[in-house]
Amino acid sequence: MASVPSLASTVQQRLADALTAALPEAGSADPLLRRSDRADFQANGILALAKKLKGNPRELATKVVEAIPANDVLKDIEVSGPGFLNITITDKAITETLAARAADERLGVPYASGAGTTVIDYAQPNVAKEMHVGHLRSAVIGDAMVKIMEFAGEKVIRRHHIGDWGTQFGMLIQYLIEHPHELDHKDAHVSGEEAMSNLNRLYKAARAHFDSDEEFKARSRDRVVALQSGDEETLALWQRFVDESKIYFYSVFNKLDMEINDPDVVGESGYNDMLDETCRLLEESGVAVRSEGALCVFFDDVKGPDGNPVPLIVKKSNGGYGYAATDLSAIRDRVQNLGADTLVYVVDARQSLHFKMVFETARRAGWLNDQVHAVQLAFGTVLGKDGKPFKTREGETVRLVDLLDEAIDRAAAVVREKAQDLTEDEIAERAAQVGIGAIKYADLSTSASRDYKFDLDQMVSLNGDTSVYLQYAYARIKSIIRKAGDSKPAAHPDIALAPAERALGLHLDQFAETLAEVATTYEPHKLAAYLYQLASHLTKFYDQCPVLKADTPEQVENRLFLIDLTARTLHQGMALLGIRTPERL
Repeated sequence: MASVPSLASTVQQRLADALTAALPEAGSADPLLRRSDRADFQANGILALAKKLKGNPRELATKVVEAIPANDVLKDIEVSGPGFLNITITDKAITETLAARAADERLGVPYASGAGTTVIDYAQPNVAKEMHVGHLRSAVIGDAMVKIMEFAGEKVIRRHHIGDWGTQFGMLIQYLIEHPHELDHKDAHVSGEEAMSNLNRLYKAARAHFDSDEEFKARSRDRVVALQSGDEETLALWQRFVDESKIYFYSVFNKLDMEINDPDVVGESGYNDMLDETCRLLEESGVAVRSEGALCVFFDDVKGPDGNPVPLIVKKSNGGYGYAATDLSAIRDRVQNLGADTLVYVVDARQSLHFKMVFETARRAGWLNDQVHAVQLAFGTVLGKDGKPFKTREGETVRLVDLLDEAIDRAAAVVREKAQDLTEDEIAERAAQVGIGAIKYADLSTSASRDYKFDLDQMVSLNGDTSVYLQYAYARIKSIIRKAGDSKPAAHPDIALAPAERALGLHLDQFAETLAEVATTYEPHKLAAYLYQLASHLTKFYDQCPVLKADTPEQVENRLFLIDLTARTLHQGMALLGIRTPERL
């Protein structure tokens, strides 16, 4: 089905036509339409137009109103103040537009096939290291943006740029060679926790050995050389670390209710074969220059505290490659081999300078240009309740899996308190959906660039801007529809709407426009805000408009239709944020 024009776009078009008819000398002018507290919409574009035409804005506004033909969309247009137009829509237009949305499984959201190809780089854990709270935001924000962009029609290629290369692997592999059973499992079905505990134990033992034994340290350094030169035995052991880590990663992502697939995991090692050529191309083109033996790119606006230029180091003076070489090789691969026209990096704001320099280098080299661009979706830090970086009482970084488990435990208490006819298994299932949803929503309802406080008590609250409030709104609608018996949701455009019905209906109509904005600006918090406002409108609607006890059978059906469309919109919106909406809570 074709996308459904929103009421705002319909009104915008009617006003633009009237402007052209009444004031042909103005050319194609924008009515500057927006939602208003005084009416359904306000248009204030005539003020700017009056300046341009040197006319009286109220007189021009009156002329425009007179040029609008009689129609079934605009109920009332009032010229206000110095020339604003206050516009009220007919109840019939609201209901008919919502009925068209309800008839479409995509709720009238357009699907822009052939829109483009975006590679999104998110959820980047490190091999042989435990995932901590710092890994949460990249995973949650990236997963939501993938879902939103795909729903909008973008071709999205996921990339998880895991840390799977570097000098520490020499130490780990050498230790495993000398202690070959450290990664053995008790049985064939190894859990994520067992995999991580094996890796943790081995890492600590290898580090202690490395720090205390000079001969082991020398053997470890030789092992780095063997790894980088492609020695088969060394690579096979390196692969064991990667595989063991993936068992653990996937168990955490599974708990986060996120799908991560093997082909999407292309770590630092995936670009090894390109590093030499990347450096050669940069040097031959003059983009990178030799400085004190290292291959560097300099920038006029990047200087250190001493006022001297701070370069992007692509290749170190000892011949080793920096992160920049890998990141630039990844850009080449994503643009030239994957055909991307947009690269999105969901990466901590503290790496902004690095990515600014990498993107500018890629532009100078011609790998990024007017047709192909890169953007960092930078995110802030997760803070504790005290407003400081989130740590355990012992000052350690908080393990991500511990946070998720605690959220599920807290949610279980909330669900158990509300549960009326749920079994223990159902309570456990709902607790996972509510707890993980609470963590994701707290993250996604904050502008990505801002820091936010991690407060589980607030996150699992039924009150306020939380996912539990939204999930409960959805479950409550489903409960009413189950109790409706023979009454079914049905739109009746001729029925007059109460103020709370109108407010709910007008907000429902903004879903497609909200998604379009979020998909292009990479701001999932705007979808979270829209859904919270939708649930708030629903609460006011319940206070003022009985559903099953409405005055007539037609009004019952119309109100069931309104809340049913609200439930579908909540369900779809929450799904795009990666959050489940259980039908019973």
